[in-house]
Amino acid sequence: MRLLTFTAGLLAATSLSACAYFNPPPVEPETIVEVEVETVEEPAPLEVAVHSGDFAEIQQFTTPGGASVWLVSEPSIPILSLNMAWKGGEASDPEGLEGLTDAVTYHMNEGAGDLDSLGFQTRMEDLNMSFACSASNDWTSCSASMLTDNAGDAMDLIATAFADPRFDEGPFERFRREQQVGLKTRETSPGYLAWKATSQALYPDHPYARTKSEESVAALTPELAKEQMRKLMVKDRLLVTAVGAVTPEELAPMIDEVIAELPETSTLPETPDIVLPELEPADPIVVDLPQPQSLVQFTGPGLERDDPDFFTAYVLNYTYGGGGFESRLMKTLRIEKGLTYGIYTSLSAGEHLQTWGGGGQTKNESAGEFIEGIKAEMEDFAQNGVTEEELADAKAYLTGSYPLGFDSNAKIASQMMGVRQEELGIDYFDTRNDMVRAVTLEDVNRVAKEYLDPQQYLFIAVGQPEGIAEEEFETEAEE
Repeated sequence: MRLLTFTAGLLAATSLSACAYFNPPPVEPETIVEVEVETVEEPAPLEVAVHSGDFAEIQQFTTPGGASVWLVSEPSIPILSLNMAWKGGEASDPEGLEGLTDAVTYHMNEGAGDLDSLGFQTRMEDLNMSFACSASNDWTSCSASMLTDNAGDAMDLIATAFADPRFDEGPFERFRREQQVGLKTRETSPGYLAWKATSQALYPDHPYARTKSEESVAALTPELAKEQMRKLMVKDRLLVTAVGAVTPEELAPMIDEVIAELPETSTLPETPDIVLPELEPADPIVVDLPQPQSLVQFTGPGLERDDPDFFTAYVLNYTYGGGGFESRLMKTLRIEKGLTYGIYTSLSAGEHLQTWGGGGQTKNESAGEFIEGIKAEMEDFAQNGVTEEELADAKAYLTGSYPLGFDSNAKIASQMMGVRQEELGIDYFDTRNDMVRAVTLEDVNRVAKEYLDPQQYLFIAVGQPEGIAEEEFETEAEE
């Protein structure tokens, strides 16, 4: 604060007379007026670290409000794509309130401030923007897309959604109805029944194995959802990625406006790691579902994302079952034997659970042959490995197709968020293909022998499969 001093003197007027004696009037003391003037402090410049890579130039910075941001400035496309993610998701739902986190994400664009659900949706249409949230076991996420010209107004609307979400009874009742319908239809969903049988067999007491029920959905309230939102969406667990025609100096105040009313921190229950049990040789678990086909799924141990053999397994998976018509399972079980329209495999490297599995559908009459064919291919990989040609084809595809994940602002923002969530490092985009190329035939065949042992895998068949001994699994409907 500066004090500005103003001095005012008193000016006296005099008149002179030839016969008068002049006596000047007394001078009044100087008047001092002190005025307080507020000085506007210039904001400190953002500290921006720039990583110039082959795929993108990523700018890292922390906003004055504390948000950690990765930004790719793309001036040629007048669209801003924004991703926000918080560690903590559906696994944090209290027992008996399964579905609570889903209730939070469902309502984030269903009204806020003075806008009810229809008003909020109409405002998004007027601004030609999108904004929605979702949740997984371990993360709660929101994404938005907007024209750069409307970014200020769009961010104002998102800020209102975080600061003053309504959770009105109308949309909340709609959410309950939709969930109740989902509870009924899932009992005829082969995918859900296979997942449930797998989770109950491998980690029955873990939060990942808990599911919504009619009772848990009925117990949910708007007040509980608001409370859960304030636990999930907090400043110190927030990650932000953005791509668009915007600079760090332009984006930072918009982000801070969005998160201004979020709590600084919260406490969520710890999610324990899952150690898969060692399986005894057993027949597949059968879940009875009247339908002409059987869904077969198989699950075994996987690798953590930072395991030195992860990329070796990733390359191997392409030849095993991840490469579509180029995979051995597809060539053998579809093209040669005609047992399925498609079969796939994939690695899942979550923080608390790592698996390697896959699945496909076949006629009930051929279910036994289908499962035996999968096991035979596993054994062949474990005993004989892959060929030099198969390895070269896998590397060529995995490196050549990688740039396709960067052909839009939204894809780039999503790719960056995945790297941030898995803590792969800002140089991952530049080193990823080199790590694929570095995989050797010796490494691939060693990993195949270690991980593709069918005795380590749990097989689930949903349908009315024939040709296999049945270890029955009861569904909720049967219970």
